[in-house]
Parts: sequence; structure tokens; C-alpha cells
Amino acid sequence: MLGFRCSEKRYPGSEQCTLSCVRSSDGKLESINTSRGGVPKTAVFEAIVTREGIVGDVQRDLRYHGGPERAVSIYSLDLIADLQREGHPIAPGSAGENLTVSGVDWSLLVPGCELQVGDVRLTVTGYAVPCANIRGSFRDEHFTRISQKVRPGWSRVYCRVVVPGTVRPGDPVRISQMPSTEPRNPT
Repeated sequence: MLGFRCSEKRYPGSEQCTLSCVRSSDGKLESINTSRGGVPKTAVFEAIVTREGIVGDVQRDLRYHGGPERAVSIYSLDLIADLQREGHPIAPGSAGENLTVSGVDWSLLVPGCELQVGDVRLTVTGYAVPCANIRGSFRDEHFTRISQKVRPGWSRVYCRVVVPGTVRPGDPVRISQMPSTEPRNPT
């Protein structure tokens, strides 16, 4: 569900206040996906999320996957459905994402964005660059179909874990903070 979330900030000793509103997007965790290395990742009923990632999920090449800045990969079930309508044989987990979510305005998931998945808090750190290992999820093996550079807005995202915890399918997914668009003070 897409809407607006507003907050009011009052200044002590003053009658002035600031009202700020951001677009919000609430969704649901549809699938948790893990593997012993490689793709496709298969669904599990729940997972413990640590600062290093999903317990039980293994990455083969740590130069490109995993670590604290790429601890969790997320993708949209809504985009997967759109890709399937284009004829791609993609399914939850087949592109290597750990969490498949629905109902989230994917355009809001940009680096710096914070989101809450159940009791786990994540910060988007960047876009996942697709590699040839996921080519089987795409018609004619065109895995660059979900490249942020080639098709902006279609990429999976990588996240850092801010608050670890346990996640289960059906958990709510909520964008809790957007990156600041205010100019920074160069002090």
C-alpha cells in the first residue's frame, strides 16, 4: 500500500514546528531463500538474520557476494511477476535474492533507504549486479534484464543489517526512512 507518512517536529521554547512527509510503502515478506552456495536459492520457513547475513545461506565467491555491506539481498515479487509475463522463467530465489517481498514501491528502495522486515532493520547499500550464474532465470539467458545500469528500477538490492533478528514469510515490510535529500553542512 502506497501512501504518505508524516511527522511533526516541535522546537522547544517556540510555537514553531516542522511537518515533513515522505511517500511510504508497506508490503509483505513472501519468501526467505537460502542455498549452500549458488542459485537457485530455495525457500525456508524462517531465518535468523545476523550482521553477516542469513544463517544457513552460503556464498561461493565473497569478492562479489556477502559480507556486512551485502549481507542480505532483496527482490520484488511484483517485478518477478512482471518478468514472468515477459516470458522469463524467473521465480522467487532463482535470481539469488534472500528475501522476496511484495507490495513495496520498488522505486523507493535506493541506497541509504532503511526498511523494517518483521523485527529486522536493514539499510539498502547498493544494487546487486547480475552475473551469468542467474542466466537460467531469463529468456534467452539475458540476465542483464535486471541490471540497474541497463534497466534502472529492475535490480535486486543489497542491504546491511542494522538490527538482527528472525524473519518469517508474512512478516510486514515497511520503508522506515528515506535517504536525506537535504544539503549537508560542510563543517
